[in-house]
Amino acid sequence: IVAEHVASTEPQNAGPTFRVVAHEYLRWLEDVRGAKPSTLRDHRSTLSEPDVAVLGGRAKTNGHVMRALGDRPAAEVTAREVENLLASVEKTGAGPRTVNKYREIVLAVYTYACRPATFALTSNPAHATDKRRLPQRQTLDTYSVAEVEELADALAAGVHRDPARPASTDAEKAEDRQDAELVRVAAYTGLRQGELRALRWSDVGKDVLTVSRALSAGVESGTKGGRVRHVPLVPQAAAALERLRERGDFTAPDELVFCNWLGRPLDESALRRRFMAARDAAGLRPLRFHDLRHTYGSLLASGGVPVTDIQAAMGHADVQTTARYLHARQASEQVDRFARAFSEGVD
Repeated sequence: IVAEHVASTEPQNAGPTFRVVAHEYLRWLEDVRGAKPSTLRDHRSTLSEPDVAVLGGRAKTNGHVMRALGDRPAAEVTAREVENLLASVEKTGAGPRTVNKYREIVLAVYTYACRPATFALTSNPAHATDKRRLPQRQTLDTYSVAEVEELADALAAGVHRDPARPASTDAEKAEDRQDAELVRVAAYTGLRQGELRALRWSDVGKDVLTVSRALSAGVESGTKGGRVRHVPLVPQAAAALERLRERGDFTAPDELVFCNWLGRPLDESALRRRFMAARDAAGLRPLRFHDLRHTYGSLLASGGVPVTDIQAAMGHADVQTTARYLHARQASEQVDRFARAFSEGVD
């Protein structure tokens, strides 16, 4: 009688919890798939616990996923539960893109868990949830060459600094000059910020830049597309790099082109803050640092460069990503043909 009572009251083994499956997925993502550090950081943040101990205190994290699903047997989670999770994220004021990111990560966890070699789950409840509709993509806004130069000049002049504390040391003045040249190289080569911060002098040839690495979450890795590419070095970018070569240190082949006063990689957030401060001080439109890359693509497209050449230079895996730079050019090229269609038969 006692044995039967114990057996009836013990919880049945329903398989691993979602938490266990998620942790195994993160391990696989890092060790087997070799995901970029920034990708791992995003996934770990989304799959983080509601509370994380930090220096004896409690540092709040979002924790939405683990709060909703962490203790549930992974095989028993329903589409309704995943949908409720997404609704809870929406209630925080998150936009459709963020909500979709949560959905995609839960979907990825279950896709991993349904493989026979892992947990062999039989269904993916995230498949039955609704993907949020994204707002219409805005028209690309980019800088002109004149605006790029205006921004670079603002950085070189140190206008982004506190007026009460202008650049006074040689190191601060050198940082301002380097930021100016970095903006030029970004706009005239289309390199991503992580690629710029990982660029070494050995990558700079006479007529071409070799892009083979990038900094992701502070860790050097391959490029976003996982392929080495060669970018034509136009005169404006070449001149900016030659001016940087004139500095007294950090110009050896294995040293960074853009670095701090110790020769180490630039801090991503600090660089972005200096960019925005100079942009605002110069009275330019509030574009992002990444829009310097869009500026490069747009300038090439407006100059008549073939889409396949732009794709190769920018490292796009899909030509449709590059095609967005062509829309304005295609419309302008059609003006004459459209005008002739309406002029036929007119006296």
